[in-house]
Amino acid sequence: MQFQDALALYKQGRFDEADAACAGVLERDPKHFDALHLRGVIALHNKSHATAAEFLRGALAVSDMNAAARNNLGMAEQQLGNTAAALASYERAIALKPDFAAALSNRGNALRSLGRNDEALASCDAALSARPDYADAWYSRGLALRALARPHEAQISFAKAIALRPDYADAHNALGLVLEEAGQSEAALTQLDKAVALQPGLAEAWNNRGNALQSLRRMQDALASYDRSITLDAGNAQTWNNRGGALDALGRSDEALASYDHALALDSGLAGGWSNRGTLLATLGRRSDARASFERALAVDPHSADANWNLSLLDLQEGDFARGWARHEWRWKVPSLKLMNRDFGTPGWLGREPLAGKTILLHADQGFGDAIQFSRYAPLVAAKGARVILEVRAPLVRLLARLPDVAEVVKFHDPLPAFDFHCALASLPLAFGTDLTSIPAPGGYLQADTAETARRRVALGEAKRPRVGLAWSGNPHHANDRRRSIGLTQLLATLPDGFDYVVLQKDLSAADRALAASRGIAVFGTELEDFADTAALCSALDLVISVDTSIAHLAGALGKPVWVLLPFNPDWRWMLGRTDSPWYTSAWLFRQHAPDDWSRVLDAVKAGLLSRRA
Repeated sequence: MQFQDALALYKQGRFDEADAACAGVLERDPKHFDALHLRGVIALHNKSHATAAEFLRGALAVSDMNAAARNNLGMAEQQLGNTAAALASYERAIALKPDFAAALSNRGNALRSLGRNDEALASCDAALSARPDYADAWYSRGLALRALARPHEAQISFAKAIALRPDYADAHNALGLVLEEAGQSEAALTQLDKAVALQPGLAEAWNNRGNALQSLRRMQDALASYDRSITLDAGNAQTWNNRGGALDALGRSDEALASYDHALALDSGLAGGWSNRGTLLATLGRRSDARASFERALAVDPHSADANWNLSLLDLQEGDFARGWARHEWRWKVPSLKLMNRDFGTPGWLGREPLAGKTILLHADQGFGDAIQFSRYAPLVAAKGARVILEVRAPLVRLLARLPDVAEVVKFHDPLPAFDFHCALASLPLAFGTDLTSIPAPGGYLQADTAETARRRVALGEAKRPRVGLAWSGNPHHANDRRRSIGLTQLLATLPDGFDYVVLQKDLSAADRALAASRGIAVFGTELEDFADTAALCSALDLVISVDTSIAHLAGALGKPVWVLLPFNPDWRWMLGRTDSPWYTSAWLFRQHAPDDWSRVLDAVKAGLLSRRA
């Protein structure tokens, strides 16, 4: 059989027969360049990269002036992890053929692997200049742009690759990845579903698909996707790590811990795995083990934002405010928090610069509860001689406009006036060096509008029994919401008669609304347009009972008696063991004694209410 016969078989996709035919040619002529080259190409197709490199080196020993062979050898070397050798091979191919789009694109991939991302992008652009319709170069360009932290441009490049080649599974996977990183989880899932439909064996896409499903809170589906990825590639530590997150969210803590441990057995240098393991251990109340896990993460990567931030939560929870506040600044770099570290064009303030005669912007950086808790510092900033501007989200504007010594309250996204300094609200405890003895205004620092409170009392009718406000669930998108919220059915089953209960939550499910109505519980719902309305309603009550959500902070900031129902591992601000709060002297804390067990908490609430009724 002649080489032309082997080539014909290759073109028909009959690769094994083509390889055997080339072997026959080489028996007669061991230095037949084309046969050696084609055997190398077939081995590349079969992912036998070491064999491919051997044949391609053999071909180039016969003739080293073939650009295609040099490019193919580069591909084999890159798959073998020999990136520097791959780059040298691509460079030689380009020297032989300067407009060789495939070699220019592959050179871009090698440069990116070496961290030379600007050069990688330039090489991909050169490939596209030579061949604008080259889908692989658009894909490689997208990878370089992602490495350069230019995600929007990366999306455009991946989309261009897909437009040129709709069945390009890797490009669908990459587009799904950058969409997920941009918080567009639904769009990401669409792309990742296409990737796995086109190439069911693409383990990376199944893993990325699991991440998108986790973001969409579809944990059981996420777990199935991770398991499919692991079936295809059981040695990927990151997939085991991600799988642990899904199991944790499903309440399967022992399995989650085992999954994290397996990830770390595969790769002990996986800082994210140590950090996730620590978070789970803290949730289980194993705080010393959690701290050790976070510190192991920092030994691997001292700049791990997750580990530093999680350590700050342990420090603050344990009352070590000096270390806690400093570490808490790592929150800006934690991807899962998705905080906006905005460039205001003015210096940040953390307590060092004098403020007399200056204007400072205090801006909310986290949730509603955090903004309420840390807004207490605004008068202290004003006392330093500053004109204080407060920027918060719309539902808080009217409430926090009642803070003393605040010159102006601006709604988030509205134009900002000029200012000299800025500080995030959650950074103010650091700026003031707050410790347990110096928390400002723990007795309350907000007031509801008296006229609005009077109207709420009228709406509630004549007070014949104590009025108790209820908030049993928080933001469903909060990472810990499963552990901190209670079902209304479970709550009401415990609450005794003899009180007039009032719903303080604005948004209720249809089932909860019907249940409240069946028990004669007052629901204001959409009448509570913002926190000022809710503050007026709270002020018309005798007691507030709330899980750890913004309502608890609101009641505490008003100085209203509030019973806060806490999970086994509470948020840092409620600290450990105590029944009181240094942040809110009107708060009484009810704590779980075991993870996810509300029974003793609710029994204690019932006993407390009965004692009040007596």
